[in-house]
Amino acid sequence: QVPISIVFDGDRFDEGFRADIIVNQSVILELKSVEQLHRVHLKQLQTYLKLTGCRLGFLLNFGETLMKNGIHRCVNGLPDNPSI
Repeated sequence: QVPISIVFDGDRFDEGFRADIIVNQSVILELKSVEQLHRVHLKQLQTYLKLTGCRLGFLLNFGETLMKNGIHRCVNGLPDNPSI
């Protein structure tokens, strides 16, 4: 996990949240291991993208039978993925 600092209303929080993996300061990987993803998981990733300024994120669910079914892409500024 990577601690991410944020600034909100002029106040700095050194550990605003913890991202699972950040690749090259541009892509966030949020890892889950649940039977079924819920909207709250997607919203969490969207919030991380907005706070960091990253444009691309992936929600990876290791609880799926087939990993290819557990990969969901999220692009900051585009509509939500209706499959979650």
